[in-house]
Amino acid sequence: MSERLYDVGRGVTLCAEGFGDPADPPLLLVMGLGMQMIRWHASFVRELTDRGLYVIRFDNRDSGRSTFMKDVPLPTLRQLATRRFDPRQYLLADMARDTVALLDALNLDRVHIAGASMGGMIAQTIAAEQPRRVRSLTSIMSNTGSRFSGQPALKTYPLLLRRAAPGRDGYIAHQVALHDAIGSPGSPADDPLFREIAECSYDRNPDPTGTPRQLAAVLASGDRTRALHRVSAPTLVIHGDADRMISISGGRATARAIPDSELVVVPGMGHDLPRGVWPEVIGALAHHVRAAERAGRAGRANDAPTRSDPARSV
Repeated sequence: MSERLYDVGRGVTLCAEGFGDPADPPLLLVMGLGMQMIRWHASFVRELTDRGLYVIRFDNRDSGRSTFMKDVPLPTLRQLATRRFDPRQYLLADMARDTVALLDALNLDRVHIAGASMGGMIAQTIAAEQPRRVRSLTSIMSNTGSRFSGQPALKTYPLLLRRAAPGRDGYIAHQVALHDAIGSPGSPADDPLFREIAECSYDRNPDPTGTPRQLAAVLASGDRTRALHRVSAPTLVIHGDADRMISISGGRATARAIPDSELVVVPGMGHDLPRGVWPEVIGALAHHVRAAERAGRAGRANDAPTRSDPARSV
């Protein structure tokens, strides 16, 4: 499936594309703050489809080729620091509703969801608020929204909000600076894959104005810890021990908050998904999805009506 636009209601259109066989178990990938769906690199996605999954990636509102919320004022540094925003500011819950509406548009009832950073927060929100839609949850380099764990330092906000110099070279230089600040220490910014993603992102849409609004959505949404206690989907939490954007305390807090979740710590991984960590991340994610599929099939078999169970007969 090539990129297509889907009307998800409330004036929002999302750009999405699928990979693999639609008959395979569906896995929805949700990307993070200011990042386009191509951050889930096509080679990363292919490794998942090779493992028997139908993979969907998409641009969140205010990124890539999806709708930019121009009617929402850009937050100021003071508003970000005090977490007091314009009444028109949207929340993670709104982004979660976008995502579920996308599933409806794609005729997908229940899916496995994996989200990175802000995408993990959106995925967590869906799992907590609409559990029927989630076969399994994987939260990658994310947090619970608590101010006491996994919060970025205030000094990172200016970097996230800084605009790149005009043109392709300025855009790529800005992406390199951001990578140097929060990326995996052992992953050079001159990696061809990193440059490919940066160039493609510029070609798709270099507009940076969505990032501040997405950051405001994260901060305005508050602490999800109590809501995460309600998550019933099998949950995997993946976090790097070198994450300088959302410290590993955020991953640990997420794993504590979600009942029976599993935490996988990836040595040397920062706030990105460099090629070097793919084997561990993809392996853990695919194993988690397969285990959830097996458990789901067993559960459906156990729930099936039998002759000796007249209460279930029709």
